[in-house]
Amino acid sequence: MAMKIWHQSFTTLARVPEYNEKLRAHIRKVVRPDTEVVVHGTHAGTHGHKKGDGPSTDVGYAYFQALHSHQFAYAAMLAEEGGSDGFAMATLPEPGIREMRSLVSIPVVGYGEASMTMALHLGQKFGVLLFIKEMISTIEANIRRMGLQDRCAGIRYVGFPSGAVLPTKQAPQEVLDIFHENARALIAEGADVIIPGEAPLSLLLHGAGIARVDDVPVIESVAAVLKTVETLVDMKRQLGTWRSTRGYWQAIPPRERVKELADLYGVSRLFSSQE
Repeated sequence: MAMKIWHQSFTTLARVPEYNEKLRAHIRKVVRPDTEVVVHGTHAGTHGHKKGDGPSTDVGYAYFQALHSHQFAYAAMLAEEGGSDGFAMATLPEPGIREMRSLVSIPVVGYGEASMTMALHLGQKFGVLLFIKEMISTIEANIRRMGLQDRCAGIRYVGFPSGAVLPTKQAPQEVLDIFHENARALIAEGADVIIPGEAPLSLLLHGAGIARVDDVPVIESVAAVLKTVETLVDMKRQLGTWRSTRGYWQAIPPRERVKELADLYGVSRLFSSQE
């Protein structure tokens, strides 16, 4: 049975047209033929207006992440109201994902959550590579939130800027060499599964045909989050299995009250479709 998934990037996709095109093409390859994925970026100006501004501009500041989380929470509600069957929070830091999940009854899956839980099926300990150094504290906190400290061998900053990993016709050899060097360092620290950070690097590695480093699998996280959404939608439809609504983190608040508070705090304009 066909399904519709809202894919939410942390990037303002209109500013990176080549990446936007490659992301959409890759998504079409990894989901089922009858799955429609509607790709959304963030609102214009989310990460500033200067050349080079992007998610890395704000990711090192807790308050900025809290502010950005409103946009994603309201996107989840827009997805549900617009008939989407599931929501893919397609960014590794997953700002406000618990709050976002509490607002809707459709499955909401985080990019980091999906990658890490999939890694548990493929090995004993995963290692995470990041090309945004300021994200380390956030990912450490997310791993603690998921209770996976003992399954993480380490988090390592790879040492090249995000612009260097945006997919091109051919992956730069220097980037691939740096990736292999850092992946092998994590393997030496005990990792037997590698999670290559944010989507641009994951897509670049996939495009270069890299699915393993030596005898260790490399998670393709864009596929991981979308395939997990597909599975949860299937389970809800076929078996009636869906998330808990009990307790502080799971209870679904009244939608009208959510919108009243959005008006109070001046963020109600976010209840409009992203790009």
